[in-house]
Amino acid sequence: MLSSEWKTIRRGVPALAVAAVLLLGGTALAQAAAPAAAPPAATTVAQDPEAKAILLTMANFVAKAPAFSVTVRSGYDAIQADGQYIEFGEKRQIAIQRPDRVRVEVQRSDGDRGLILFDGKGVTVFKADDNVYARAEKPGTVDDALVYLVRDLQMTIPMARMFHTGFPQQMEKMLTAVSYVEEDALFDVPTDHLAVRSAEVDMQIWVAQGEQPLPRRVILTYKNAPGQPQYRADLSDWNLSPRVAADSFTFTPPAGAEQIPFVVPARQKGSIPVQKGGKP
Repeated sequence: MLSSEWKTIRRGVPALAVAAVLLLGGTALAQAAAPAAAPPAATTVAQDPEAKAILLTMANFVAKAPAFSVTVRSGYDAIQADGQYIEFGEKRQIAIQRPDRVRVEVQRSDGDRGLILFDGKGVTVFKADDNVYARAEKPGTVDDALVYLVRDLQMTIPMARMFHTGFPQQMEKMLTAVSYVEEDALFDVPTDHLAVRSAEVDMQIWVAQGEQPLPRRVILTYKNAPGQPQYRADLSDWNLSPRVAADSFTFTPPAGAEQIPFVVPARQKGSIPVQKGGKP
């Protein structure tokens, strides 16, 4: 568990979330060995047709999937006042059934757990450590729920845009350059490693080859932010035919749970904390 000092440091900085696609430690520092000779840099090509085709094929594949589940392990840089980079992490288990069901189980690196549910009628957010939850009635689709969480409630939802059906169109509109880096053999399947640029974010993405072109790893560099912090995520356990019980999308409050209102700008005790300043 984090000491109170590190918890204060962590909560004083916003979590960075994947913006290019629609959605954290120890105290000892390991001494890294001197790196071997760096591999050749990717050739800069404003619009590499092959790379762009791979990227948009992936985006369309995810956007058109009627249902899926995936595990996302992510880490983000929290830059301290003295300039040191501290990484915090999260594990999110996501299940989506279009048109109107979402379940996201969250575990942070400090042990904090939470839950986000959308049942087609409203959004529920549960914070297990405090045994409190908030609900907002918001009928609609998965797309509607994602927009509401990020834009209206100002919540940081990593990979949010990736799970929106408008992902391909948004991706094509945002990118300013895309190039092919290499075929990567280090995953359980061969992947295409792409370098993508937009006005605010540089993204690297690894896309599985074959009949299921799913994203397997994402790295974002916020090049216009102070210190150019990064967000990194590994996506695993993809299942395009998940068996999820219908009641998994319905929230049943635990014994003693207290319902409280959403609080957008403030992070106060007794309210669902909404991280400000993240990239949805």
